[in-house]
Amino acid sequence: MYTIDDVEQMLNDIADEIPDEFFKYLNGGVILLEECKPHPQGLGDLYIMGQYHNSREMGRHICIYYGSFMRVHGGAPEDVLREKLQETLLHEFTHHLESLSGERGLEIKDRMKLNEYRHIHRRGEP
Repeated sequence: MYTIDDVEQMLNDIADEIPDEFFKYLNGGVILLEECKPHPQGLGDLYIMGQYHNSREMGRHICIYYGSFMRVHGGAPEDVLREKLQETLLHEFTHHLESLSGERGLEIKDRMKLNEYRHIHRRGEP
């Protein structure tokens, strides 16, 4: 199991590799939160790993959920955990960049993946 400090260091290292232009208008930056966040439409096996937020009150920021990562990838080798963190962070940055350009392609793709998950679980498949 990794400490929150371990994961924060990995996340900072990953963020350092991302071009500065990606951070434009991301006034709240990237935040690592301790919580585990089950997906409200999941069946106990689906977790939210990260979220992009854009609000008047808090501005634009990305949250990564340490608890969700530990629930799903806590026993993984360090290179695997780092890869999953990188995938999630880049996914959320894609939401940020699409938001700036008025696009919604990834949002639509995420919704389709959730619908597929629900369809599979309705049929009783693993």
